[in-house]
Amino acid sequence: MVFSSNVFLFLFLPLFLGLYYLSPARYRNLLILIGSYTFYAWWRVDFLLLFMAVTLWNYVFGLRIFAAGVRSPAAQRWLAWGVAGNLATLGYFKYANFGMANLNAVLGAAGMDPFVLTHVILPIGISFYIFQSISYLIDVYRGDTEPTENLVNFAAFIALFPQLIAGPVLRYKDLADQFVERSHTLDKFSEGASRFMQGFVKKVFIADSLAPLADHCFALAEPSTGDAWLGMIAYSAQLYFDFSGYSDMAIGLGLMMGFRFMENFNQPYISQSITEFWRRWHISLSTWLRDYLYVPLGGNRHGTFNTYRNLLLTMLLGGFWHGANWTFMVWGAWHGCWLAIERALGVNAAPKSINALRWAFTLLLVMLGWVVFRAENLDVAWRMYAAMFSFGDWTLSELNSAQLTSLQIATLLLAWLVIGCFGIRQFHAQPLTGAPKTQANDQGIAYASNGTLALSQSWLAELPAMASRVALLLLFAASVLKLSAQSFSPFLYFQF
Repeated sequence: MVFSSNVFLFLFLPLFLGLYYLSPARYRNLLILIGSYTFYAWWRVDFLLLFMAVTLWNYVFGLRIFAAGVRSPAAQRWLAWGVAGNLATLGYFKYANFGMANLNAVLGAAGMDPFVLTHVILPIGISFYIFQSISYLIDVYRGDTEPTENLVNFAAFIALFPQLIAGPVLRYKDLADQFVERSHTLDKFSEGASRFMQGFVKKVFIADSLAPLADHCFALAEPSTGDAWLGMIAYSAQLYFDFSGYSDMAIGLGLMMGFRFMENFNQPYISQSITEFWRRWHISLSTWLRDYLYVPLGGNRHGTFNTYRNLLLTMLLGGFWHGANWTFMVWGAWHGCWLAIERALGVNAAPKSINALRWAFTLLLVMLGWVVFRAENLDVAWRMYAAMFSFGDWTLSELNSAQLTSLQIATLLLAWLVIGCFGIRQFHAQPLTGAPKTQANDQGIAYASNGTLALSQSWLAELPAMASRVALLLLFAASVLKLSAQSFSPFLYFQF
């Protein structure tokens, strides 16, 4: 089941929310667990058993780590076994096919018989719930949080369906209090509904309209220079609106249930360095990699060479986390190298003004990385890069022109116009170095420290807001109609 589907919009969500608000407060976490398991089992019931086993594993090991004492040798041993179990599960289901294929390629080159392994199916969302489980064990070991003895609360945290399949990557220590007590208000629900609709429009109205354009360009056997550049530009917009749209929907659903999740995007395409980009793109993952991989590796504490090594390793492993393919390794190495270069040059990761050249160069680097990220394999990536930098025929090939529609071109222009306008507006209103009193989300809407909308209470200030709500409702209605007419289009990050 996905958020952008009629069965979710018109069956699962209203039924779940109705039962949720009719239930007494003490039963709502249990209802979240039942609803989340139903949501996950809609895909495959058998993998729900694996999901439950991982949950029970981490619940038990969290208690054992805490009982052994914070940062004690015994706790360290329990942590090692707990993390090893998680990594072994992720390794088998996500990387067994990749490892066996590469091993057999080596054996074949040496004239030896290949190994036979039954194809392993990748459980949906496994990367996200394994990472959340690992962070839970590490936080308990560090003393950053106490483990819960309430199995229902812990299982509900791991299975929380708004973010279960494609993030954001949540941490138990940030939500522990909310599972014990959280507020449910009309304003909070309204905020969540608006946020969900914003994400839905981004996904269905923009990302899904750009998907055929990007797919056609990357599928060409002999792309022209124009085809390759168009494909890169289209996919960069598609991925942003698809993934940030999902994050908006997840955050919105959380608000409707009384939870407040961390923001996952902060206008990444206005970044003026790769370092700044990773403070704005997939924030929950980048902070996870920093806290649970980069810092344990040594961070920047053991000299210049080790710092660069740690940056490269962190991004290399972060790339490999996205999928079992050499393309993701190359993409991670690409970003790791640029992070190291920027650190060596002392690049400011939080500029106070816009430098057009730095912005354009950073955006080019990011989009060049998206080419290998999107490509099915390194051969396709090389084909696209070769076409891009041959600077040959800038006209589109006949095969691509035949597939292209005016709606796709208009959507592409609209997408980049939205990125530019909202990005510039947020940069001036709330730069990355802004005061911590407010938190800005990916729509450029500022929130006060208590989570309420930081809007003027005057009725004059409400007029533009009301017009925006009406426009949002109309766009949402149009997106629902478009959803009903189009074929199934899963979120891009489901594959990770």
